[in-house]
Parts: sequence; structure tokens; C-alpha cells
Amino acid sequence: MQKIILKNGLIAGLIVSIFMVCSMAYVYNSEHAEGSMLIGYVSMLAAFSFVFIGIKNYRDKVSDGKITFFTAFKIGIAISAIASLMYVLAWGIEFHFFMPDFLDKYVASEIDKLKTLNLSTAELETKTKEIESSKGFYDNVFSFSAITFAEIFPVGLVVTIVSSLILKKK
Repeated sequence: MQKIILKNGLIAGLIVSIFMVCSMAYVYNSEHAEGSMLIGYVSMLAAFSFVFIGIKNYRDKVSDGKITFFTAFKIGIAISAIASLMYVLAWGIEFHFFMPDFLDKYVASEIDKLKTLNLSTAELETKTKEIESSKGFYDNVFSFSAITFAEIFPVGLVVTIVSSLILKKK
């Protein structure tokens, strides 16, 4: 079981990390700091297809075609956790070592977008303060890691639940 989990977790983590690194480099170098959420979630789903593959491999090759929901869930959640941790590590390295001013550029871009919305001065100031105060979460390694993990792990959880339901077989 551990070999299947590790292999599929590393493959999923590699896929999602490569997509994230490339897309964030694009966003960082774009004029308006804009990316595509759709591409991000599609890459996550592509990577988490290895949750399904891992559970199916275990069911078919190790447990004689039988697997309970709980066993499938354990395998899937472990694969998702490995992939998510690799994603956090990849973003942490990219952000801290290669894009230390990413947040400044992103915040400036978001404030520029707000200015085009014809908000009142008070609303603009309030929203600007909200955006700028959120930068503080990236100052602490624990909140940085938790926020980054929370971006991806729920997708893995959903894929794990769906895969476990589809593949369970008594």
C-alpha cells in the first residue's frame, strides 16, 4: 500500500507543482498579474486523477479486486496529502526565493482593478486596507503553509471521496 501511495502521491505532486510554478511565473511576469483559475483547477484535477489510479491499482493488484470505502479513502487521502505538501513546498520555494515581491505586484494589481469599479472613496479605502492587510498572512511560515495547503487539499479530498465511492467493491 505504501509504495502505491508514495508513487501516485509523488506523480500527482509533481504534476500540480509544475503547473503551479509555470502559471505563477506567467502571472508574475504578466502586466496585470492575472492568471486563470480554470487552468489551476483543471491542473489540480489532472494531478488528482492519480488518486483514482492509486486506489484502483491497490484494489486490482493488491486486494484481489475488493476494497472498502474506508481503505480506498485512506489511500486517496494519503496521495492527496503528499501532492498537497509538494504543492506547498514548490510555492514556498518559488515565492520566497524567486518572487519575493510577488505579493506587492499582486496587491497593486488588485487595487488598480478596484479603481476601475467606480467605488466611493470610503469603499475604495476599506477594500484597499482589506487587501493590504491580507499580505500579513504570508509573513508567517505557518499561515503561509496553511493558506497554500487549503488552496489545493479540498480538491484532493473531493476527488478522494468520489473515487472511493466509485471504486469500492466487496
